[in-house]
Amino acid sequence: MKSYAVVAVVTVIVLVFGWFAGANSVDVLGVPALFACAVLALAVNWLAFIPAAAARSDKYYDSVGALTYLSVTALAVYAALEATGSLDLRGWVIAAMVVIWCTRLGTFLYIRIKAKGGTDSRFEKIKTSPARFLVAWTLQALWVVLTASAALAAITVTERADIGAFFWVGAAIWLLGIGIEAAADAQKSRFKADPANKGKFIDVGLWNWSRHPNYFGEITLWTGILVMAIPVLSGLSWLVVISPIFVALLLTKISGINLQEAQAKERWGDDPAYQRYRAKTPALIPIPPALQ
Repeated sequence: MKSYAVVAVVTVIVLVFGWFAGANSVDVLGVPALFACAVLALAVNWLAFIPAAAARSDKYYDSVGALTYLSVTALAVYAALEATGSLDLRGWVIAAMVVIWCTRLGTFLYIRIKAKGGTDSRFEKIKTSPARFLVAWTLQALWVVLTASAALAAITVTERADIGAFFWVGAAIWLLGIGIEAAADAQKSRFKADPANKGKFIDVGLWNWSRHPNYFGEITLWTGILVMAIPVLSGLSWLVVISPIFVALLLTKISGINLQEAQAKERWGDDPAYQRYRAKTPALIPIPPALQ
């Protein structure tokens, strides 16, 4: 019963947030477009949960996450076009940014999980319990809605604004973020693919600047999208400032750095080389080795 209560609470949070944050969104099917996106995010994940629970498999969990981003972004674009007949440059660019990001990350995560035999240790215990497994899928919908909220608000806004400094500064921040995230992921993949590095921790490339440069990149890119959205935010739509804040909290306090650091300590905590690496290398914000 506890798991179902969590599902109910998370569902209410997703829907209430979508309704109020979408106060300035165009309507689709008689409701704010951002609220409709929240409903769709839940629906996609609940539908995917059914076969996943039956097979007790988490193989496609991350892929469904990417599909959810694509689905809500497509719905937001459709709603804007249906309501106004057009989409401005800000809307098209932000929609493209979300598509590029989730396609790249979704592909990367799928390849990584496939290389591990199609399973993720995070779900080893909960996937045998349908109720607990449902919590994970519902939380994924919450993750998508809160993270993408600034993008969805900018795409579906009723009152548009001219392209100005916020657009270009935000776009530059997004490019920096996705560049860092993609480069860090690629460097780690190459490192792990080398048999000579089996059992070793990565401390090369961007990973010599930060212990988690990929997470820094993700926080940065969503910050960039929020900056791009600022000129069209007003009233309750300012709730979407939670986007990069939520991402930062998620990756630093909930399911990112804290879990990764615990696993690293367990594996290399007694290794003097790892102790030196941990002592000199920042946990998140990249700093050149010469300045550390």
